[in-house]
Amino acid sequence: MGRDKKAKTIRVRQVRSPIGFNKKQRDVLRSLGLRRIRHVVEREDSPAVRGMVHKISHLVEVVEEAS
Repeated sequence: MGRDKKAKTIRVRQVRSPIGFNKKQRDVLRSLGLRRIRHVVEREDSPAVRGMVHKISHLVEVVEEAS
């Protein structure tokens, strides 16, 4: 159950402010590690992360999918 050395990752950038949106959506942004507009984070490409990105797809964009 160890992690792969070459696990796929996904880069996510925040493009809109969470002001005026649901608190749960703000919580998802924070759980991804996004703090401000144009902030980019790299996360493991897993179904859980993909689900979080889908839930706030109007606030973020996928920059690139790195291997």
